[in-house]
Amino acid sequence: MDKKICTTRRNRRTIIAQMNARLHIQTASQDGITILKQHYYTPPFKVANITEDKKGGILHVMLMSSSPGILDGDDHQLKIDIADNCRLQLHTQSYQRLFNMKKGASQNMEVVVHKNASFVFIPHPVVPHEHSIFTARNTIHLHDDSHLVWGEILTCGRKLNGEQFIFSKYHSITDVFMNERLVIKENWLVQPSLLNVHAIGQWEGYSHQASLIIVNEPETTSMAKEAMNDYLLQQSGITFGISTFSPGGLIVRVLGYKAEQLFNSLNTLATFVSTGKPVNNKISAYAN
Repeated sequence: MDKKICTTRRNRRTIIAQMNARLHIQTASQDGITILKQHYYTPPFKVANITEDKKGGILHVMLMSSSPGILDGDDHQLKIDIADNCRLQLHTQSYQRLFNMKKGASQNMEVVVHKNASFVFIPHPVVPHEHSIFTARNTIHLHDDSHLVWGEILTCGRKLNGEQFIFSKYHSITDVFMNERLVIKENWLVQPSLLNVHAIGQWEGYSHQASLIIVNEPETTSMAKEAMNDYLLQQSGITFGISTFSPGGLIVRVLGYKAEQLFNSLNTLATFVSTGKPVNNKISAYAN
């Protein structure tokens, strides 16, 4: 497509209206199988049930967008409600692009995982363009015996275009509550113009960063930690760390150079934790 035409369409989309988009997904349990009870969305969002194994018990939902990315002034509000005994995995369609901005854009996501339910969400990497300003606020409520696998990947920008760390601000705040008690608070702030991202204790020369939060039974996370560590040691060009927290949780941090590698790695770890298979199965088998 001609670059001028593409730019004109994008500008027209900005002039017409910033996207004050809304999304609400609610599940239910029917004969031991998780179903999509109801869903509501406004443009540019769309939702599709992509579950292949209808009797597998896990509901797979694809979150799609007709927009090329997030533009200046956009405000996204998402709510996910997972009923008792339900298992939901939410997928994204493509990388999330944050375009050039003056004021900034925001996204708020609220997730409620009820008793004996689970939620897995590993979105595609975020690609912030030059001068993009983005703030995300994630609030997750867990209850008794509920499980969580939550991932996030941030890139340096359009690396092949020479746009490395020239975005203005990326701020992601994630609060995880267990029975209304705050157990995790993530405050991920990257402002390249104010802080040297290459310094020790920051990105240290790497161009991509990933984070993974896992909440499960203490026995499961304790046994999984060693297998996850072994798997990540097999990956080239990355550095990582795994921390534990109470009750029954892991936080994985990964630095690397390739978005697809980090995305595949987080999905492999998520699959390993959420399958329920014995931990003595080699985690590397899930990578193929």
